Amino acid sequence: MNIARLFSAVTLFAWVAFFLVLAFVVLQASRKTPIKRASTLVLIVGVIAIVISTVSAGLVFIEPQDRGVVISAIDPKGYREQALEPGLHWVIPFAESVVQYPISRRTYTMSIMPTEGELVGDDSIEARTSDGQKVLVDASIIYAVDPTEVVNVHITWQNRYDRDLVRAQARGVIRDAVSQFGIEEVYSSKRFELVDMVSAELINKFDENGLIMIDFVLRNISFSDEYAASVEQKQIAEQLAQQGKFVVEQKKQEAEQARQSAEGRADAAVIEAQGRADARLIEAEAEAKALLLVADAIKGNPDLLTYQYINQITPNIDVMLLPNNAPFLFPLPEMGPAAPVTVVPGE
Repeated sequence: MNIARLFSAVTLFAWVAFFLVLAFVVLQASRKTPIKRASTLVLIVGVIAIVISTVSAGLVFIEPQDRGVVISAIDPKGYREQALEPGLHWVIPFAESVVQYPISRRTYTMSIMPTEGELVGDDSIEARTSDGQKVLVDASIIYAVDPTEVVNVHITWQNRYDRDLVRAQARGVIRDAVSQFGIEEVYSSKRFELVDMVSAELINKFDENGLIMIDFVLRNISFSDEYAASVEQKQIAEQLAQQGKFVVEQKKQEAEQARQSAEGRADAAVIEAQGRADARLIEAEAEAKALLLVADAIKGNPDLLTYQYINQITPNIDVMLLPNNAPFLFPLPEMGPAAPVTVVPGE
């Protein structure tokens, strides 16, 4: 519970009671019916109101998220050097007063959107890149008052530090940082480097003035209409080039697939031909071996060939073997189908 606010409410009630009592006493006196010891009653109520008012003026409660700067009429410097910490404190009534400053984190936004920034309307930062292009920067600065520097902040800035310090320093630092990069570097390759540069510079500036820079947020970077159009055309051209490269690569892949398929078919044909050749070679070798065996058999028994010829003749054909060293077979049409075959060995 905030006791200081409670005493303020009690003070208000005491003074209301005092004036009501005073009015009642005056009213009764005007009606010729004065109240006994009316002046004493009025005095007592008045003293109580004054005492409560004095106590209320001396009590100060500092919230956890605040610090208090004591402005003193009796101190030669006009203020206390130490700020009041959170909690209930006593100051000299009517001779000292307390100005409270928040030390919690705050955000100051500068945006091109009329309703997003701290100021109504376009509050973006206009800057020029190293190659002369105009850009509009949207940014937010998250900061806080240093609890140990609250008194110095009050002396130097009072409650104007958000606009006169945070806003002014941020806009100047952002402009200086953007001027060190080209237009393409700002929005692509060196965007993070730009953020780091601005953050480092703001940390130094804020530290010199009793503030703590928590974070710098680069919200957006906008370009002029002419440059935006040129960037769009460039992106379209790059997309078309990428698409062309994709088509070429696709054609190369199709050609490679066709080549590999042709090589596969050729390899298959070679393998098939090799298989047939190997089969023919094996068959020829077998036939040659068989012929050698037959030749060896005939060489040892010449009549074996004649016997084989006779066995191969169809049974319904009548033949006669003429005596000769190379016998011939002739059909005998005049002989009946049942006639036996006469074999005359050669002499």
